[in-house]
Amino acid sequence: MFLTISTTGTPERPATDLGFLLHKHPEKAQQFSTSHGTAHVFYPEASAERCTAALLLEVDPVALVRRGKGKGRGGAPDAALAQYVNDRPYAASSLLSVAMSAVFKSALNGVCRGRPERAADPMPLRIEVPVLPARGGPELVSKLFGPLGWSSVDALAVPLDEQFPEWGDSRYVRLVLEGELRLADALRQLYVLLPVLDDAKHYWVAPDEVDKLLRAGDGWLADHPEQKLITSRYLSRRWGLTRQAMERLELVRLAELDDLAVESVDNAVDETTDTEEKPVPLAEQRRTAILEALRAAGASRVLDLGCGQGQLVQALLRDVRFTEIVGVDVSMRALTIASRRLKLDRMGERQAGRVTLRQGSLTYTDKRLAGYDAAVLSEVIEHLDLPRLPALEYAVFGSARPQTVVVTTPNVEYNVRWASLPAGHVRHGDHRFEWTRAEFRSWAQEVAQRHGYGVDFVPVGPDDPEVGPPTQLAVFTKTAEDDTKKKEAKAA
Repeated sequence: MFLTISTTGTPERPATDLGFLLHKHPEKAQQFSTSHGTAHVFYPEASAERCTAALLLEVDPVALVRRGKGKGRGGAPDAALAQYVNDRPYAASSLLSVAMSAVFKSALNGVCRGRPERAADPMPLRIEVPVLPARGGPELVSKLFGPLGWSSVDALAVPLDEQFPEWGDSRYVRLVLEGELRLADALRQLYVLLPVLDDAKHYWVAPDEVDKLLRAGDGWLADHPEQKLITSRYLSRRWGLTRQAMERLELVRLAELDDLAVESVDNAVDETTDTEEKPVPLAEQRRTAILEALRAAGASRVLDLGCGQGQLVQALLRDVRFTEIVGVDVSMRALTIASRRLKLDRMGERQAGRVTLRQGSLTYTDKRLAGYDAAVLSEVIEHLDLPRLPALEYAVFGSARPQTVVVTTPNVEYNVRWASLPAGHVRHGDHRFEWTRAEFRSWAQEVAQRHGYGVDFVPVGPDDPEVGPPTQLAVFTKTAEDDTKKKEAKAA
C-alpha cells in the first residue's frame, strides 16, 4: 500500500516544513512496526520549493490472519485461501488508515511544536493514492471528497487489463487530491474515507470506533451530505453503533447552528439536581393542569416540545383520548432516559404506535411538526436566551401552527416563598430568565396577536394572594377569524 503527500513552498515558508508537521525528518528513511506489517516513511524529494513524503505499508498476511482469528472480510472457513491470496498488500484500505494513525499521530491531531503556525494554517497539498478500492466507483469518490474543500478530486478508474479494454474497469481507482487544507484535516479525511471506500475493515469494530470516527470527523462529518453512508460503512454496518454515531453527530450539528458547545446544548438531564421541585410535587400539579387544558381543547394528536425525560409523554400515554404523541428534545441523553422510562422496547405494538421520540431544535422550523392538534412547551422557554425566543415563537406559532399551544414557565415572584432558594437565584441553574406575571402576560399576548391566537391564563399550584402561583400557564387557541383570513387569502 502506498500514499504520497506533496506540498510546495517558498524560501520564507519552505516546503520542507512538511517534515516538521509529520514529525519525520526528510533526510531519513524510517520504518515502524504496526499490528499488520511494517510501515516505511521516506522523502522522494525534499527542497524549499517542493517536498514529498511517502508512506509505504508492507502487509504481513500471516500476521493479519493470526490477529484476525477468522473475523472480518474473508473470515469464513471456505475462504481460508483468500486470507493469503488477495489485494491487501497493494490496495489502500483500513490497514493503511491504522498505519497513518500510528505513524502520523501528531500530524493527525494538528500538533507541531516546531512549527505551530504551519500546523494551524492551510497549505498547498497534493495527495496521491495509486490504488484505492472504491465500491461505488469514481462517482462515489467525488461525492465523498468533493464537499471537503479540495479544489481538484481526480479519481481515475483502473482498467482490469489495459491490453483488453473490452473487459472494462476494475473496482479500483487512482486518487489524486489537490487543494489548500490544513494537513491535519486532510489526514483525518483519509483516515475515515479510505476504509469507507473499501467498504471493509480488517479488524473487529468495537464501540470505541464511534469515538474514533467522531474525533477524525470533527469539523466536517456532521454537515457532510453523505454522512449516513460514511458512518454506516466506517462502522461496518453495525446498526447500534451507527445509530449512536448519527445521534451524536446530529447533536454536534445542532450545537454548531447556535454556535454553542455540545455540552451546553445537551443539558436537559441535570446530573446534580432533580429537575422536579421538592418536597411538594409541583411538577405533578403542572402535568395535571396541562392534561386538563388539552382535554378541554379536545386535542388527540399532541406535541411535547422539549419533552426532557418523558414525564409528560408518560402521563399522556395513560389517557386513550391522546391517539398520537410526539416528544421532541435536542438532547439525545434525555430522549434515551425517556425511552427507558416509557419502556418502549417492551411496549405492545398498538401502544408503541401512539408515541414517537424525536431529536430536534425548537428554534428551527420543522415541517414534520405541522398539522397537530396541540403543542406543549412545559418549562422550556426559560431555558433559552431571550434573543432566541422569537425563533422559537415562529417555529411553533408561525410554522407548526397547532390549534392549541400550552406554555408553562416559573413565576419569579413566587421564588420568595421557597425557603431553600437563596434570594436573587433562579430555580434551575440553566434558566436564562424567569418572568413576573406581568412580563409573561405581556409576552403571551403579543405572541397571540402576531400569530392569530387568543390566550387565557391559568394558575398552577397554590395561588398566593401576594405573589401569585409558583407556575404560570397560558393556553393559546387559534382564532376562527385567523383561519377565515387564511382561507380567503388562499382562494384569492
